[in-house]
Amino acid sequence: MKKIGFLTFGHSGGSTNSPVPTGADAVRQMLDLAVAAEESGFDGAWMRVHHFGSSLSTPFPLLAAIAAKTTTLEVGTGVIDMRYENPLYMAEMAGATDAISNGRLQLGISRGSPESARDGQHQFGYDLEPGDSWANETRRRAARFRAAIAGEGMAHPMPERHHDQEQLLPINPVSPGLENRIWWGAATIGSGLWTAEVGMNLLSSTLLLEDDGRPFHVLQADQLRQYRDAYAASGHTTGGMTAVTRSAFPITTDTDEIYFGRRERGDSVGVLDGSVARSGPTYAGAPEEVAQQFLDDDAITEADYVLFALPNQLGVDYNAHVMTEIAKIARELGWKE
Repeated sequence: MKKIGFLTFGHSGGSTNSPVPTGADAVRQMLDLAVAAEESGFDGAWMRVHHFGSSLSTPFPLLAAIAAKTTTLEVGTGVIDMRYENPLYMAEMAGATDAISNGRLQLGISRGSPESARDGQHQFGYDLEPGDSWANETRRRAARFRAAIAGEGMAHPMPERHHDQEQLLPINPVSPGLENRIWWGAATIGSGLWTAEVGMNLLSSTLLLEDDGRPFHVLQADQLRQYRDAYAASGHTTGGMTAVTRSAFPITTDTDEIYFGRRERGDSVGVLDGSVARSGPTYAGAPEEVAQQFLDDDAITEADYVLFALPNQLGVDYNAHVMTEIAKIARELGWKE
């Protein structure tokens, strides 16, 4: 693994005794988790984005705040649901956030996952044209967003203010290099191939919608390899990186044993959006056991970036401990050598 980071939903609520009783607490604690991650040597702090739920939903103010409190940590999303986004407004927000971070933004985008609200996009002011699909619409929005962050002209100038009426006006700020740090969340081999063909980095989903009986890590490694081959053939220069997410808990304390000592470790198989979906295991055990699980995971071996899912609802101190233990294992396996 070349880089490691954490990824969290930022769950909140459920009890006044919870370490994260409200959404505001989740936002503030995300800053503390990021600082702890940088202290542990992690390369990145990534957040999931979900609307109308008890989890994080507003990425750019939070990522900008994290960037302002850290110096080396990359800040990212996994993923922003493009069904809810105006691509030009999002491009301006992304450009400003990347400027604040001095080029540390790693932005994962996609169609998004199943959600809580039946009419969420409508309430945000977005509806599909008859016969259209969100799969097509979100790809169009992604293309417009990427063109905007690359500095392409987007709007026609006012005649009285600009002599050249043929030159479209770009957004501001444009952050150089950001177009190379856009990731598409892909849950199938086919969507991974499309990601390569259009020149984005691949953020492989935590579940894949084409279970064929192979273990999750084997299927996912196949997705990554096919993406790499397609990207090499594409001629693009704005992508080529791959990332996967894992749940891992080295057990070094009694608290670790209580939380994760008896955790089911195998793959999970179910049905999502009408497709058979397979998700990966939770790795838990003594540090040397977790290290071996990493080595035996084909997708971890294949990926450039490994994100570790944190149970933020257990509080900042506990998750800082988890990150410290994961960083120790990663260094033993050659990370940051």
